[in-house]
Amino acid sequence: MLKSRPILIIGTVIFFSLLLFLGVTYHLQKQLINIYESRESLIIRDRYGQEIFIKPNQRDNLARYLEKIPPKFAELLIKKEDKLFYYHFGFNPWSISQAALHRLGIGQRKASSTITQQLVKNLLGRELERSLKNKIVELIYALSLETYQSKENILKMYLNSIYLGNQVQGVATAAQFYFGLSPELLTDGQILQILATISSPSQNNPAEEKNTKLAISIAERLNLDENIKLTDPQEVKENIKTYSHFSESYFEIKDLIGDNLKAEELTIDKDLTEKIRKIVQRNLKELKEKKVKNAALIVIKLPENEILSLIGSPDPYSFEDGYQINLLRKARAIGSTIKPFIYLKAFEKGLRPYTLVEDREYRYVTALGFPLYPKNFDYKYRGEINLHYALSNSLNVPTVKVLEYLGLENFYQFLEEDLEFKSIQDLENYQLGIALGGLEMSLMDLSHFFTIFSNKGILRNLKIYLKEENFEKRIADPEYIQLVNKILQDRKTGVDQFGLKSELNLFQENYALKTGTSREFKDSWIIGYTPDFLVGVWIGNADLTSMDAISGQQGAGRIWSEVMELLFNSEYNKKTPFEFNLIEEFYQNGHLEYGLGNDDFEKGLNTLKERESVLILNPHQGDSFLFERETKIILKARENVNWFVNEEFFDIGNKVIFIPEKPGQYQIKAEAPDGFQEKITIWIIED
Repeated sequence: MLKSRPILIIGTVIFFSLLLFLGVTYHLQKQLINIYESRESLIIRDRYGQEIFIKPNQRDNLARYLEKIPPKFAELLIKKEDKLFYYHFGFNPWSISQAALHRLGIGQRKASSTITQQLVKNLLGRELERSLKNKIVELIYALSLETYQSKENILKMYLNSIYLGNQVQGVATAAQFYFGLSPELLTDGQILQILATISSPSQNNPAEEKNTKLAISIAERLNLDENIKLTDPQEVKENIKTYSHFSESYFEIKDLIGDNLKAEELTIDKDLTEKIRKIVQRNLKELKEKKVKNAALIVIKLPENEILSLIGSPDPYSFEDGYQINLLRKARAIGSTIKPFIYLKAFEKGLRPYTLVEDREYRYVTALGFPLYPKNFDYKYRGEINLHYALSNSLNVPTVKVLEYLGLENFYQFLEEDLEFKSIQDLENYQLGIALGGLEMSLMDLSHFFTIFSNKGILRNLKIYLKEENFEKRIADPEYIQLVNKILQDRKTGVDQFGLKSELNLFQENYALKTGTSREFKDSWIIGYTPDFLVGVWIGNADLTSMDAISGQQGAGRIWSEVMELLFNSEYNKKTPFEFNLIEEFYQNGHLEYGLGNDDFEKGLNTLKERESVLILNPHQGDSFLFERETKIILKARENVNWFVNEEFFDIGNKVIFIPEKPGQYQIKAEAPDGFQEKITIWIIED
């Protein structure tokens, strides 16, 4: 019994010593693993895993981590650095003894570190410290790694951790940075050039002349083929010039994600974006003679509202006018692209595509007291038309009447509360000018709001990360959305304004669109969509100068049509049809029109006309005219009327000429055959 006690004590000591060793080594290797994982650069990738951006790590290095070790690289590395790598336990006793003898002046071997020990030095940041104490600490850490990690893991960690000059960490980054290749495509010569870098990364990397001699020396030492091909340092330098740790796509993305960087795939399609950027560049080159410098574009995948492509600049690397500005996010006057939203809200209030409206000259007084005479794009009036025709041909005057019917406060509320749009100035400043295209909005916001027409009245947040959640908000009921889509999809009714041949006529029919042009041709817009995707385009000048009479159709429309056709031939085109199951057909003067099943057709037809009590079309209440020799004023009415001037009978007809005899105030009265009368007051003033 007494004899067994020492054995028991020794066994207990050994057992607890082993536990202590395992506990300590586990903690030490875990510490190294945490350091290793923290030094991997954050990489932003597109929806297909293609790299868009690599963020420097805390050491300001670019570190892409390999998942699989290139066999040839591993073979040559082990031959050069650690021939017994697969046989030792983190350190090589023979190598250590040789190094010790060298310190005593016996023998020539200086280096003694295994790959595992080199990895430990890299992770602990002690590459340049060579004290005995540090070597003992590194030895313990190396034992810890070897106890818990496989040889393959240790080798992979080493290849991902070694510094190779020029802020390059790891073999994967070095292969791209110096040679423009992925690691598995490196030649034996290029592998040797990277291996020659390890000892002195700043002075011996592949861009330096010394590197070639060292690589040849290593090849000789490893008994490799004497004719092994090396990449010339000058060629390496040329590749470094073209290398970038972010693609062009990152220029627009960085403004959207800001500091919210996550190691998740984006919704962006990098290849699609590169193709679209080339389309934008080529078209801007052709439009240069029309004084067009800048453009922006967005593609949104529907119904998920995933952003596929963002173009805020034709070339983010260029220093041409405005090319360093992301114009996707800049608010500009959106022209007629606001009209579908005005008509949508008016349809909710009772108007219909078949509702009649008088397209003629009207006079309004602005908030500042100035007269406003709304004009159409071509300065023509078309008389009595319906709202389908008015929206299809993007007519301004009928839209003003529709907005007037809807009510400015109601539309302000829709913009601010429903869409949650934040205007750059108080909406009260725009008044009826909203219908004339004066409202400013960014292409990003405008395109986002337009997604309600594809998504059946639902507004979802724009997604930039694939795993991002969608938040939904109902903006409008689907039947009113269908009425708007029916008009915006109709390419025939808009022939009057856009012509038979147009950039807007595509080979696939299930698409809808709206163009816009701001005052003085400063902005050209088009938002077009199918149920599968939306493309928004803006062109103009960052410095707010005018283009040379470029409309939405001629300018943005050219780029838009090319991008739409690109998408029609892509996987994103599911050819999903628009839904029109909630609307009904009506015949109006032999033409097919659309409304809702429970409509009172006659009431809907004349809703705006009943509000229109105007008999006198010209002049307008409060008009002033300069008194000159034989000043002529056209008196024009809706029908044949009796005209009175200052209560005295003057003439009969729907259009007569009045020549005032002297300056002063004049009352003009028109009396219709049914007895209805209207009076206005005008002034004839002297210079």
